[in-house]
Amino acid sequence: MPPSAKAASPALRLEAVGHRFRAGKRAVTALDGITADAAPGAITGLIGPDGAGKTTLMRLIAGLLRLDAGRIEVLGIDVVRDPLAVQARLGYMPQRFGLYEDLSVRENLDLYADLQGVPPAARAGRYAELLHMTGLGPFTRRMAGRLSGGMKQKLGLACTLVNPPDLLLLDEPTVGVDPVSRRELWQIIDHLTRTAHMTVLFSTAYLDEAERCDSVLLIHDGRLLGSGPPGSFTAEMAGRTFFATASSGRRRLQARLAGAPNVIDAVIQGARVRVVTAAASPPDADVLAPDLPDLAFVPTAPRFEDGFVARLRALNTAAAPAARPAAIPNAPVGGNGGGDMISVRHLTRRFGAFTAVDDVSFQVARGEIFGLLGANGAGKSTTFRMLCGLLPASEGSLRVAGFDLRTAAATARGRIGYMAQKFSLYGDLSVRQNLRFFSSAYRLFGGRQRDRIDWAVNEFDLTPLLNDTARDLPLGFKQRLALACALMHEPDILFLDEPTSGVDPLARRDFWRRINLLAEAGVTVLVTTHFMEEAEYCDRLAIMAQGRVLTAGNPEAIKATARTSALPDPTMEDAFIAIIEAAAAHSATEAA
Repeated sequence: MPPSAKAASPALRLEAVGHRFRAGKRAVTALDGITADAAPGAITGLIGPDGAGKTTLMRLIAGLLRLDAGRIEVLGIDVVRDPLAVQARLGYMPQRFGLYEDLSVRENLDLYADLQGVPPAARAGRYAELLHMTGLGPFTRRMAGRLSGGMKQKLGLACTLVNPPDLLLLDEPTVGVDPVSRRELWQIIDHLTRTAHMTVLFSTAYLDEAERCDSVLLIHDGRLLGSGPPGSFTAEMAGRTFFATASSGRRRLQARLAGAPNVIDAVIQGARVRVVTAAASPPDADVLAPDLPDLAFVPTAPRFEDGFVARLRALNTAAAPAARPAAIPNAPVGGNGGGDMISVRHLTRRFGAFTAVDDVSFQVARGEIFGLLGANGAGKSTTFRMLCGLLPASEGSLRVAGFDLRTAAATARGRIGYMAQKFSLYGDLSVRQNLRFFSSAYRLFGGRQRDRIDWAVNEFDLTPLLNDTARDLPLGFKQRLALACALMHEPDILFLDEPTSGVDPLARRDFWRRINLLAEAGVTVLVTTHFMEEAEYCDRLAIMAQGRVLTAGNPEAIKATARTSALPDPTMEDAFIAIIEAAAAHSATEAA
């Protein structure tokens, strides 16, 4: 083959790829006739809702699953005929990369160099390059278990690259990673494609990341819905995106517009609601909401996420059910009446000589959504555990639902619903059994228990999955089940610790529609998240770093701190990065 023809050949070729498996008693078609290419030396994004088949496709490409139909060719090699030859030329970083947490950074690199057959003489130079690229040079002796989430992901990527592959498969490597670390990971990936001409297949739940790819593959229910440059998806949305404002309040306006005719998407963005229409024509305020005389729509530029949502909304199966709020007591029964539902004053938590939370104070009112943002390791989850009565404070005061957690932690916990950062239900139990267990744990029995389980099944559309084991559920349904269990006892306060990490945009919209309705019904919500778009749903935010609160306020005020002549309309991610970097620079100056 002439060199020019070889260079033009796809690095990855998929021809009518099909794969099936069983989940419990259900036969599942994970992939159905996928045909696509990935260009050499480029970044190809792999996107789609939870359960679309993205991870299955990556495992098939890596030769880790048996192909049921079709053909996969990697770098000109047939995966079925010669999987070992393919595996020798690709690197694969799965969602849960197997770092050894009781080994140091250097020892993890040594282990993966051994596994990948890297000669000892070649390691020093390769390690130096990888440690410089990932910024892990100063941490070679640190145990992997003591790294932050972002640093763990960078170490996992370094281990995958110990023996430089020609094709790199990355399965949602930025899930659960803060925006600063996410940006650093992308700098590494850009470097790999630009200087090493590596081909990258990148699966992601962040649609702003898909915009950075050279091309994208959109799959849904195992089928290819579209492919091409991200701009081609965005171009389809010309004339269909608007900002809506009204005096009724953004949460009520969003709920009103989400189900309106000709509106296929409505999400809160700052003080406004971003609206996507089914047709390229401005919404008619008089028709959509004649009782809102000040409702106004202003055109705004489309983005890739709009095209993604529009394609999925065109499929009836992708339409999210209308959310209904849980029944909420009329008023809290506690020591503070109608005052703050959460009161944190001078909260400090030490682990030996390490201060994880350092003199933190904030208050949250009834029915308010309050966000805790911060880089990995900032102290957010430690703060959550103290607020839930799971961890005692070293200093300071904590009051939840009017109760002092030092003296009435058990009583306060009865008023709290908690959704953990990691799926915390029982994977070996079925959906039905998890609902029964958690309702019993909340002391619900007899008819009351049956009523609440029936409510959860209907509210979260769990009927088809009642007999499936929890670990076999798609991530979006795991999240639904976890939220259903957290709401089983109708709590006054809901703690959400990165509840949508790894969940696709449609599932996130469904989730936040429910949370907004709960807040409107009077439930107080405290949430941590790495999705900066989700921070826009919060009434107020606090941004933390190294255990301290750097700034607090409403989303618009925090974004305004990053406004410059060069950046007149900063996003929440722009503001977050600016605040974190300013704090890091200040700490470095003080240390010097």
